[in-house]
Amino acid sequence: MAMVSSRLVFLVSICILVSQAIAQPDFLDHFCSDDKGNYTSNSTYKANLNQVLSSLSSNTEIDYGFYKFSYGQSPDKVYSLGLCRGDAKPDICRSCLNNATNLLPLLCPNQKEAIGWYDYCMLRYSLRNIFGIMEDTPAYDMGNTSNLSGNLDQFNQDLGTLLNSKRVQAAAGGSLRKFAEGNATAPNNQTLYSLVQCTPDLSDKDCSECLAQAFGYIPGCCGAKQGGRVNTPSCYFRFEVYLFYDAKADNASSPSLSPPPPLVPYVSPPPLNNTAAAKGKESNKSQTVIIVVPIISFVVLIIISFCIYLRVRKPREKPQSESMDEIGRVESLQLGFGTIKVATDDFSDANKLGRGGFGVVYKGKLFDGQVIAVKRLSKNSRQGDLEFKNEVLLVAKLQHRNLVRLLGFCLEGIERLLIYEFVPNGSLDHFIFDPIKRAQLDWGRRYKIIIGIARGLLYLHEDSRLRIIHRDLKASNILLDFEMNPKISDFGTARLFELDQSVGNTIRIVGTYGYMSPEYAMHGQFSVKSDVFSFGVLVLEIISGRKNNSFCSGENIKNLLSYAWKNWKQGIISNLIDPTLKAGSTTEIMRCIHIGLLCVQQNVANRPTIASVILMLDRYTITLPIPLEPAFLMNSGTESNIRLQWENDTRVIESNQSKSNFVKASINEVSITELSPR
Repeated sequence: MAMVSSRLVFLVSICILVSQAIAQPDFLDHFCSDDKGNYTSNSTYKANLNQVLSSLSSNTEIDYGFYKFSYGQSPDKVYSLGLCRGDAKPDICRSCLNNATNLLPLLCPNQKEAIGWYDYCMLRYSLRNIFGIMEDTPAYDMGNTSNLSGNLDQFNQDLGTLLNSKRVQAAAGGSLRKFAEGNATAPNNQTLYSLVQCTPDLSDKDCSECLAQAFGYIPGCCGAKQGGRVNTPSCYFRFEVYLFYDAKADNASSPSLSPPPPLVPYVSPPPLNNTAAAKGKESNKSQTVIIVVPIISFVVLIIISFCIYLRVRKPREKPQSESMDEIGRVESLQLGFGTIKVATDDFSDANKLGRGGFGVVYKGKLFDGQVIAVKRLSKNSRQGDLEFKNEVLLVAKLQHRNLVRLLGFCLEGIERLLIYEFVPNGSLDHFIFDPIKRAQLDWGRRYKIIIGIARGLLYLHEDSRLRIIHRDLKASNILLDFEMNPKISDFGTARLFELDQSVGNTIRIVGTYGYMSPEYAMHGQFSVKSDVFSFGVLVLEIISGRKNNSFCSGENIKNLLSYAWKNWKQGIISNLIDPTLKAGSTTEIMRCIHIGLLCVQQNVANRPTIASVILMLDRYTITLPIPLEPAFLMNSGTESNIRLQWENDTRVIESNQSKSNFVKASINEVSITELSPR
């Protein structure tokens, strides 16, 4: 009983500490990474973490607001960064960091990597070296609750000019501080204030790029708002129509910025002596004890119950009928049909970019000059409504340089429109499978595309606040921007996983034949390794310039995977390389082919995770495993278990092992989707 009581008291103490800290006005948000490993309370990593956080919070010599400490030996070495807002005075800075060093380990009690954002400071720690490395995810964004009135276009133009000028100024800062603040005149005689800051261990280029990426969040979080902010691990910015920072800390006329209240440690109250109270000379004392004891017990019971509830509760699955209500919560992204109609010149054929599995994509231009891509979903498609809900609810929460950014949507009558950033160079398949255009992609660009796709997948699988399985990764769903950087698009078939979920099952299998993993195509099992399989096919296509299903039976080769394997076994893998790649690192190309073959292994366990793939691509010191025979070879023995037939222009794959499962797979690489959005 005593042990239970002590644990309950400890749990209550933790709850009170956390509630006190989170209730402070300058606390914003935090992020705990479950994918970078966990530690126990008595581990070496925990001891090193305590040491490095103690060094950070107790340091009184640093007065420029940037703290960088590490402690311990690998693999338990801890790296920590603390950054205070550039206008914060030393006492405000230290008070904020002291609060953060107390609170963050409570919010992330076992995770080896975490980040916490406050109004006046940022704290992060990790088991990996984070010094001098630009990272723009995860991100925290928040818009002002007040909407703008008046000339929105002029406001956006003034804001962009101000932020970009401050970005240049901050990036030019030194190794102690990269910070800039300033103001500009806005419409309606308003003054627009902004500040931007990077961790000063970044290079000028990385600081500028980090802020540019952060500015890209504005349409999603702060469009048509009087203010907003975006915080990332390496940089942040904020803007408002009122003065929110200390323009001159040594000027008495400047606004007074009071330091946030310190985190008060919880101290258990002394035990009440009921006997003494009952014998007190004043009867009101006895009454006080009699009344207070039940009240305290009741309050403690409520707190304990609430803490236990928070600890054991499971997220409640939202019924399908709530999907449209959720869309209403992102009203800031909603655009009127008339606006899009004007932007696309009434959806004219001249603006048509292409046709997908659910409708036509048009190029458009908003009244503020921004070029957009508009996906107009088919009016007669039942799947179109489902895809619409899926993409809006999922993609609106995803922000990464290698993902196509959703700018808005339109839900009006029977119209379903998705508005994306315009990516000028179109899709990857228009280059690598075109005998003329493929020459524009030298090996350097193809390698950059492979790396970018891998990083986009890593964000979906591990680094975003959600865990997303794309399920339809292919060349036509990779778009290329001005600099030929890849952006993963088309999330209509994507599925959301719980962070601790590893495998999902479905009886409605969707996607594109030739990119599907065998366990998904035949049994409806999908996971992050399903996307890895598709990535492997894509890598081999990028290197060879040939589609996976472009081989005819006359060649005695059924697909690109079997062709690659045949040449791998015979030691003539150079036959797989696109002849237009006249110059390039042969060693690098061969390594990418090796990695591609590892990704398309029949056995799920033999495929690497996308995080491992990125390590293999970045570090040549890592020895690669020897690949086994890839999946879907027609002479591998699986042919006897699979019956192929044509049915209404759809290839149906039926496995003798699972008669209830079937696959709808496109014959022209247009995705067919049967959605079960979560």
